[in-house]
Amino acid sequence: MSKKLIIFSLLICFSFAGFAQEKLSLQQAITIALQNNYDIKISKNQIDIAKNNANIGNAGMLPNLTGSYTNGGSIQNTRQTPATGADRVITGAKSTNNSYGADLNWTIFDGFSMFANYDRLKELQKQGELNSRLTILTTVSDVIAAYYDIVRQQQLVIAADSAMDVSVLRTNIAKTKLQLGRGSKLDVLTAQVDYNTDTSNYLQSKNALQVAKVRLNQLMVRPSGTDFSVANTIDVDKGILFNTLAEMAQQQNPNVQNAFINQKIAALSLKSIKGARYPSVSLNSGYSRANSTSPTGFNQKFAANGFTYGVTASINLFNGFLQRQQERNAKIDIKNADLSLDKVKLDVNSQLLTAYQNYSTYLDLIKLEQRNVDIAKENLDITLAKYRLGSIAPLELREAQRNAIDAQNRFIEMQYQAKIAETTLKEISGNIDLGN
Repeated sequence: MSKKLIIFSLLICFSFAGFAQEKLSLQQAITIALQNNYDIKISKNQIDIAKNNANIGNAGMLPNLTGSYTNGGSIQNTRQTPATGADRVITGAKSTNNSYGADLNWTIFDGFSMFANYDRLKELQKQGELNSRLTILTTVSDVIAAYYDIVRQQQLVIAADSAMDVSVLRTNIAKTKLQLGRGSKLDVLTAQVDYNTDTSNYLQSKNALQVAKVRLNQLMVRPSGTDFSVANTIDVDKGILFNTLAEMAQQQNPNVQNAFINQKIAALSLKSIKGARYPSVSLNSGYSRANSTSPTGFNQKFAANGFTYGVTASINLFNGFLQRQQERNAKIDIKNADLSLDKVKLDVNSQLLTAYQNYSTYLDLIKLEQRNVDIAKENLDITLAKYRLGSIAPLELREAQRNAIDAQNRFIEMQYQAKIAETTLKEISGNIDLGN
């Protein structure tokens, strides 16, 4: 059985096996990743932590109520010598002490620091939600890239298989010419070497395809060996406008929004620090009950219970200029937050412009490489016909075959790179459609 027949049989087997494979669409891959991806789950847990922290109690607005209970005693041997009379000796005198109660302390004014702290906690919650969105956008972008990498590798496998077809045909023609006395053994051997080279490229392409599937399974948190099939084409959105994306990026990009929130947090931190310049007023109250016994004391038994209440006010008069130092540092933090916002906006705009330039270039290259594929294919057909007639050398056929392979591979690569550039643009602008 010839090598060509063996490979053809394997391809038939793969075709029948393909009927049992899962047909995975991009939308399904994204949905599975959004449900299973570990990074997304971790980011959602962090959102829950931020939500738990954003409450008035954590900001210091609620009172503190503390309960206490004490129970103790002592056993003593005592000798008391009065001014007159005999000494009083007590052996094993047992004293007891028992008390319990509750104390309430409530800061009702601290220079508005508690309100600033509460607002800061809510901004931190928003920041957690933004970080989660950033994780989702990054994951979806990775899924899209991994999915279309599989489509790319799949097309490269088909291209490599087509190259093998030409090499098999060339080998058969060379053998026929040798049998008819019109060819040479060298042509046959050269054709077989080129066929083996094409077979090696085909096997490497098959391996790259399987590796790409492992990567997508990893992003979807599925068993690495899960097999599936994907779409056959790379669809590129060719209607993206830079000005539209630039406007979206300033409003929706998570990094820009994070910088805005950091700006607010810096301002709230200064407000909280300035609160220390105002008086702090607290209400306090409590209830206690106490019982004690002391055989050696003046009162052998004692019991008391009741309420306490009061108001406490304090103000910082001088703390070694630390207040002024903290306020100055907080103002510097505000300036840094403003600078960070400007920097993030500039970085995002630069990334967007670079990605759009790549996107536009790849769209032009797709058109060019599509023409090259058609020309190279036509050239290969003509060269192959001439080779059958014996009017050209084998090297010319091989060169035409390489040109056809290279043109096809470049065309596939340009489609993939254009898709990656498109995805990058949508990720930067925060406009990836999670339903597609």
